[in-house]
Amino acid sequence: MEDAIADIATVFHWQPNVFDDMDLSELMQWHEKAHQRAETQT
Repeated sequence: MEDAIADIATVFHWQPNVFDDMDLSELMQWHEKAHQRAETQT
């Protein structure tokens, strides 16, 4: 789970406290969005 948070934070420049209220499903949705965005930026 730490890798997913790190990926999201890197892509969207979010602070760690943003993730405190996220459940696993929401975290995985944002991780997929971050992954897609990172692929288009390279």
